[in-house]
Amino acid sequence: MEFHRWVHVVVLIMACISPAIVECKVRKYTFNVVMKNTARLCSSKPIVTVNGQFPGPTLYAREGDNVQVKVVNNVKYNVSIHWHGIRQLRTGWADGPAYITQCPIQTGRSYVYNFTITGQRGTLLWHAHVLWLRVTVHGAIVVLPKRGVPYPFPKPHKEVIVILGEWWKSDTEAVINEALKSGLAPNVSDAHTINGHPGQVSNCPSQGGFTLPVENGKTYMLRIINAALNEELFFKIAGHKLTVVEVDATYVKPFKIDTIVIAPGQTTNVLVTADKSSGKYLVAASPFMDSPIAVDNMTATATLHYSGTLANTQTTLTIPPPKNATAVANNFIESLRSLNSKKYPARVPKTVDHNLFFTVGLGINPCPSCKAGNGSRVVAEINNVTFVMPTTALLQAYFFNISGVFTTDFPANPPFQFNYTGTPPSNLQTSRGTKVYRLRYNSTVQLVLQDTGIIAPENHPIHLHGFNFFAIGKGLGSYNPKKDPKKFNLVDPVERNTIGVPSGGWVAIRFRADNPGIWFMHCHLEVHTTWGLKMAFLVDNGKGPNQSLLPPPSDLPKC
Repeated sequence: MEFHRWVHVVVLIMACISPAIVECKVRKYTFNVVMKNTARLCSSKPIVTVNGQFPGPTLYAREGDNVQVKVVNNVKYNVSIHWHGIRQLRTGWADGPAYITQCPIQTGRSYVYNFTITGQRGTLLWHAHVLWLRVTVHGAIVVLPKRGVPYPFPKPHKEVIVILGEWWKSDTEAVINEALKSGLAPNVSDAHTINGHPGQVSNCPSQGGFTLPVENGKTYMLRIINAALNEELFFKIAGHKLTVVEVDATYVKPFKIDTIVIAPGQTTNVLVTADKSSGKYLVAASPFMDSPIAVDNMTATATLHYSGTLANTQTTLTIPPPKNATAVANNFIESLRSLNSKKYPARVPKTVDHNLFFTVGLGINPCPSCKAGNGSRVVAEINNVTFVMPTTALLQAYFFNISGVFTTDFPANPPFQFNYTGTPPSNLQTSRGTKVYRLRYNSTVQLVLQDTGIIAPENHPIHLHGFNFFAIGKGLGSYNPKKDPKKFNLVDPVERNTIGVPSGGWVAIRFRADNPGIWFMHCHLEVHTTWGLKMAFLVDNGKGPNQSLLPPPSDLPKC
């Protein structure tokens, strides 16, 4: 293992001194995972944090930098950290999802996440990727362009990080454990938050909120991140337009809009010009759910505060969209286009080697001990497979050729067909397994993700680790393989790492499998991941060392 560590470090150092990356810098961080008593909604509880901060510290780097984060686990839970949206080219050992690319870091142990940021710049996030710890263990990743490289839009006066989240008064691990025991859905959160604060709450007058100070005539870039566990959110600012310039760390053709929608795991950069004379303006984050499913109805609030405005000035209010405002959400989603400039081209795969069709949704399996669920439990599935988490990390099993951990027979299509958004089949049971889908290095993939109406249609934000992809089409109802591809956008589709599968509809994505390793794909609603809405792609090594997975570092956590 020491030899592996040495090889790993040498390769990463060589990347830093190659002529193409003359500005490469090594950025070192220490993340101490500790408990911290924290008060919100007029009650306090101990929460898991990084360095005692909620939200956690911001990780800053430039495109091309090598990043090394030493994570030290000082809490009773196993811990792992995922650098959400970082491509991790050949460094899958640093990706972070527990039992997929690594065993979690046990209490009293540490692990150094070591990766180089290649060909990416923008806003991403880091978060815990085990249990439900990401509810409080999360923070921003800001990847600045290389020195001397400007933004492809006017430079803002200032940049501000805005992290949206959720807050439970009770212990979230107890919430999900109780739900798993009962077989039913967990309790929804008690509040939404903006930079850790719910804002004004009627039954807790002492509850403060986040304030964004601005000066008249200046333009600000908000790096907006949805770190919530289970809820998509609308975001708007009273009296101000938002100019969208980037999503998921990829530039988009700029457009102006009143309201954005942002799913867990997604990021959106917007420009806001302080073009009002003075005053205070409400900032609102409220839930988006266009299915008959329980959500936390609380709107998180903050204040945009012009300099020189008196503290007792009344705040200009805004009304959030109704929670089922599908048209408002679609207005934003359908406006997104890749910048597709000479400098930032949209390299959409024009040919397809793997044509995949995955249903995503819920099911019901027998559970004799689930008394509240009348002997049944709610599960989630992709192509009718409810994923079973292994006890050995998949990437370790693959690299060291350990048999019996996973199989490579994940189905390319649903095992049986039905009207996916109409009347569900009479049998709602799913199969269980730890299955991956194998891809040849550099092969191209078209994947249609189809929501099913089993129990209820629902918008599923699907996150693919290790890759960006292009969202080439979407629609309502069941996907039609003859008609729908004629409407695909293969010129300037938006490039993302997390995409919403619309309620009662489908979305089509394309990507190139140019990153060897094992890469998790799952719903970023934590309840659905817990229930099994997840799978993994195994991408084989290509030819030669530059197309092969690096060996694991010597401090890789053991199971």
